[in-house]
Amino acid sequence: MVEQSAQFKEFEIPLPESVGGIERVSAVMGIPEWWPTCQRIAMVLAHDAGADIHHPMLEHLQQRLTHEKFLTLRFNFPFAELSEHPTHDSGETLLRTFRAAIGALLHDPTSAPAHIFIGGHGLGAAVAAQIATTQIRIEGTFLLSFPLHPPGEPEKVSAEQLYRITSPTLFVQGSRDQHCDLSVLKQVVRRMGTTIEVRSVHEADEDFTVPGESLRSPDEIYDEVFDYLLKWSDKHHAAS
Repeated sequence: MVEQSAQFKEFEIPLPESVGGIERVSAVMGIPEWWPTCQRIAMVLAHDAGADIHHPMLEHLQQRLTHEKFLTLRFNFPFAELSEHPTHDSGETLLRTFRAAIGALLHDPTSAPAHIFIGGHGLGAAVAAQIATTQIRIEGTFLLSFPLHPPGEPEKVSAEQLYRITSPTLFVQGSRDQHCDLSVLKQVVRRMGTTIEVRSVHEADEDFTVPGESLRSPDEIYDEVFDYLLKWSDKHHAAS
């Protein structure tokens, strides 16, 4: 019998409309060995503002999830294709790109996933939360460093889209995240009409980095995020 292993395929996702001359965005598909597996579960990961698909945490999560038999996809928003880019694209452009990424997973019906979890980091988490309020069928939404309010201004909460999410939702936030005060987040999620989990990474900021004196490496921090995500997705796939 020929041995197979996980593969990571670089490709481009066509956009429904050109954005500043950009017609396609870069993406990486993580294909687990022997895909399609019996569970056929996929994870879509979107990056933060000021970052792209090569953010080390997203790369780490994709590697770990793919080796755990998930079909995985990380992709660029159009602004990340430019060498000098604005903070991010318009809201509608971000949403269209995320939908195009989900569509890329479903392109081949013979290997398309049966279950999809969507999420992202920072800006990517905010876009995923918005996608989760639409009619797209997903098993759950994972929000890493969700930007709940402007930096250091917890009184200016922006949570309207969270209240419209109906799928199970996981929040993973750094305890030093200036964009999401944990006590405020815990008040907000009480008003959400779905199953919620909130997990905190001690000492981490919004980029999941820790102070220099910390004894934990970046990979150890990313593994903590991965463990939260894996346990949560296992629970909600089993319940679906």
